[in-house]
Amino acid sequence: MYSMIQTLLIIDSFLIVFAVMMQPSKQQDALSALSGGGNELQSSVTKKRGFEAFMVKVTWVLGTLFFVFALILVYLSSHK
Repeated sequence: MYSMIQTLLIIDSFLIVFAVMMQPSKQQDALSALSGGGNELQSSVTKKRGFEAFMVKVTWVLGTLFFVFALILVYLSSHK
């Protein structure tokens, strides 16, 4: 059981890295924030759509799974 959860945690870790790398770049927003651009408020209010929204949800799910798997591993290792 312990090794199965550990394997799932490692697979989840790689999937998180992949999901974060697949998210669209925010270079314009970061540049705008540093230079004092006027569209900061507008970009923070607009909803994410399409691929960006999907990748945000995937990242949240994978992050939650990572946290759950880590807690299960801690529990299993302390109750051997």
